[in-house]
Amino acid sequence: MSTKPLLNILSVCLLGTVATTGSAAQWDVKITNLTNGNHFTPVLMTGLDSATHLFKVGAAASTALELMAECGDTSQLIDTGPAGALDEDTKTGAGVIAPGGTTTLVLDNSMSGNTHLSLVSMILPTNDAFVGLESMEVPAAAGTYTYYLNAYDAGTEANNEIPATTACDTNVSGYPGAPGGDTGSNGTGVTMEEANMMIHVHRGVLGDQDSMGGLSDLNSSIHRWQNPVAKIEITVTP
Repeated sequence: MSTKPLLNILSVCLLGTVATTGSAAQWDVKITNLTNGNHFTPVLMTGLDSATHLFKVGAAASTALELMAECGDTSQLIDTGPAGALDEDTKTGAGVIAPGGTTTLVLDNSMSGNTHLSLVSMILPTNDAFVGLESMEVPAAAGTYTYYLNAYDAGTEANNEIPATTACDTNVSGYPGAPGGDTGSNGTGVTMEEANMMIHVHRGVLGDQDSMGGLSDLNSSIHRWQNPVAKIEITVTP
């Protein structure tokens, strides 16, 4: 197994074969929510070539990525895409992924020959946190490969942890929000500014234990996390 570092992958496990690079016909990608009490909006997953990125850590978020990170709305990413690349090799999940839950998406690369995988999903309830995989080359050899993913901060909205301030007029999907119905109210806000306006590793949620006030409307016993927040298992079929 290669020891080449991956910027947003914490560890890699290869089962049953030796990894090689190149294109493969089909990727079955199973995504698992590893958090205690956070939900993931429907995942957007796409196959890309080596020169194309859905997002870049350390760079400013595009308008389309901002809409996904703040609202869970992937429509602009699908419509515009990076250099118009999101087409037949793009899939979206059917629903929200609950804590401990999974979903599986299948990409067929037999026509495009794409070699790299990207995915994004907003984390609920947050201001602009998202699960992200940043254009990772997928091994071509048949087998199942396991990766662990970080949560990222889009850098587009202050992490005040007040869900009432995160409404999105352009989004009719019901996001953002708290599918678990477990947020408080009357919080004054953890912060009102965002120091790092580039995409960066998310520092997690502070939360508190005051459901009727305090700084945050998020519950520190439910919504706090430490990376990684997601696991993906990619089954490659040449």
